[in-house]
Amino acid sequence: MLKGIRQIRGAWLLIAGLLLAGCAGSGRLRHASPQEAFERAMALYNQGKYERAIEYFKAVFSYGRAHEWAADAQFYLARAYYQNGEYLLAASEYERFIQIYQIDPRVPQAEYERALCYYKLSPPYEFDQTDTRKAIEAFQLFIDRYPNHELVDEATQRIRELRAKLARKQYEAARLYERRELYEAAAVTYEAVFDTYPDTPWADDALVGAIRAYIAFADQSVRTRQPERYRQAIKLYERMLQIFPDSPLLRTAEALYTRARQRLEQLKNDASLAQGQVQH
Repeated sequence: MLKGIRQIRGAWLLIAGLLLAGCAGSGRLRHASPQEAFERAMALYNQGKYERAIEYFKAVFSYGRAHEWAADAQFYLARAYYQNGEYLLAASEYERFIQIYQIDPRVPQAEYERALCYYKLSPPYEFDQTDTRKAIEAFQLFIDRYPNHELVDEATQRIRELRAKLARKQYEAARLYERRELYEAAAVTYEAVFDTYPDTPWADDALVGAIRAYIAFADQSVRTRQPERYRQAIKLYERMLQIFPDSPLLRTAEALYTRARQRLEQLKNDASLAQGQVQH
């Protein structure tokens, strides 16, 4: 009986060994030429098996980078990383393609797709926006280099979207200052949103915020500094009226403008009254 148990155990060990050997063997890359490596990579890429495809695309370069399959492998290596959600690696491989294969007709496409990598890396507005700025720079570089490319309109739209995110981040910073009653900082930051991002949906919101903050700043200021701050609020309203005549926020801005005018007028009346009393 003991002998039978040993035989069964031996059989299981043999089966386990064969299974392990099979798994180890499945990780090997099989190719005899750069063409074969590339074709295997593309087959895997088209099946959505991007990690395995990446291995075969890299294997193409074991034969050098001067043969006819190298540029294709580099281009699709970058795409495979992108499709696999590894956007930083994809951006790096697109950059390598652009630098090495400068006369390849796919370079403009590679530049656009490189920008897309940073677009994908761009986080919600609450977080650090370094990748957002990189995406804007990359899309703008693409537009500057290839102004007649069919993807220029799409790149322009993505820049608008990314700039709106940056505007939102700065707008929310201004709101935070305002909630903390740091009205001078709020007013300056709101103005900066408009000055930097006038083409975004946050521009008129920022102007209204600046008007409101300047009025609050004036209210808490010493009397001698109040007039200039109310005047700044009035000036911003006039600016808004000129630039955004159809803004849905115009009624809110008008109410703030009226408040600033009334308080400025009251200061003038108080000053006139005080002057008259001095003369008497």
